Amino acid sequence: MPASTPKRPRIAVLADSDTRWKWGALTAHRIAPGPSMETGPREGAQVGPVLDGFLLRGRATPTPRQLEEVGVRADSLREVTAVEFLRTMAEESYDILVLALVGGGVQAMLHGLGRVWENRTSRPVVVTGYVGVVYEKLADGLLLRHGADLVLANSRQDADRFRAVYEGVGADASSVTEVALPFLGGAAYEGEHDPYTVVFAAQPSVPENRKDRTYLLNRLVQHARKHPEREVLLKLRSKPGEHTTHIEELPYQKLVQPLDPPANFRLVYGNMGEVLDRTDLLVTVSSTAALESLHRRIPTVVLTDLGVREALGNHHFVGSGCLASWDQLDAGHRPAPDEEWVARQGVVAGGTSRTESGGGSYESAFDAARERIAKLLDRPGGLPPLAPYYTPVTAPGYLPGILARHHLGPDGSPLPGAPAADKEPGPVRQIVRRAARGAYRHGVQRVAPVIRRMGEL
Repeated sequence: MPASTPKRPRIAVLADSDTRWKWGALTAHRIAPGPSMETGPREGAQVGPVLDGFLLRGRATPTPRQLEEVGVRADSLREVTAVEFLRTMAEESYDILVLALVGGGVQAMLHGLGRVWENRTSRPVVVTGYVGVVYEKLADGLLLRHGADLVLANSRQDADRFRAVYEGVGADASSVTEVALPFLGGAAYEGEHDPYTVVFAAQPSVPENRKDRTYLLNRLVQHARKHPEREVLLKLRSKPGEHTTHIEELPYQKLVQPLDPPANFRLVYGNMGEVLDRTDLLVTVSSTAALESLHRRIPTVVLTDLGVREALGNHHFVGSGCLASWDQLDAGHRPAPDEEWVARQGVVAGGTSRTESGGGSYESAFDAARERIAKLLDRPGGLPPLAPYYTPVTAPGYLPGILARHHLGPDGSPLPGAPAADKEPGPVRQIVRRAARGAYRHGVQRVAPVIRRMGEL
């Protein structure tokens, strides 16, 4: 008789933006017990877990174009409210649940899930983490994620910081599990392309003011004019009107219109990995794309033109060897990354190398998480109830507001009148929702900047 095929683990991913959906779905594949994405399944076995995706309805709910650009497929994918998702989790059975949400969303779901699972003898392993570089609101974001069975840290450096925060407030730090960014990979850089290609990886909210964004755009256009033999690409995350993880009030697409850029300057969208396939120099302020680029040994620059500041996030790259200005780049400077710093960020350049500092290999970066999840799934008597650090006792002035934003009461149960889509929205509801989103985006991109400028007069 042929050997039996192991049951494919069932994983649910709840995400609130396109980048978090990408992180959550790829993480789900990386941490699923059984054959990893790197080693592949046994011959004849089905590939990967059964993956059900849920998109939390809100300002940053991905559009079909954004989902297509992310390129991650799921066995099912639908938009839900928080209350509808909790109802689904009460009725369905999963092995793993990945919460790919902003910190407040994670905290609300932990309390809501604790409520709907309180009478169940078994529940999924709950996993959460961060999409990329953690350079702001470290304590706030971490404590909002506390209570998940695994809080993933994308590097050894982050794992140390995460444990220090939890232990510093007397919270259980055993959930912190070191992994790596799940979307690293691609072919290693092998030399210059024809034409030589410079890519600026833009960020929706860094920098956030018109003056600084216009300065960066002008320098990029100037670089294209100084080097007509090069292709200069502005890699954008979203089109005007779309939202990603962060709000973009001043889209580069609008700022570039009056600049009359040369023919070798272009705006590009699409999957970052595909853009990196043709990149000879990656330039950014503090995008996680820098880590993707470093992983592939592509020359990478983190700009210092606007200063090295916490508000910009480029302070995270102090010690990387990648800091430089546009003046230096125009003069031909190419920074060399510090190997020890790179290893501490969970980036193993080339994908398979090992370092004396303990960086290990990227292929083994998710082994500890998989082993831990397997043990939790086999735990006698099932898993204990979720136990977040924030409770009505420890944070009575903070927690209720976080839960209320997701229409949950202090005990995690739905508030009266909470939106819960029992069926697909009708035509009128769809029109109202689109109008509301349009009004919100207009307020973010047009009205808010005007109000701020008036306040500066």
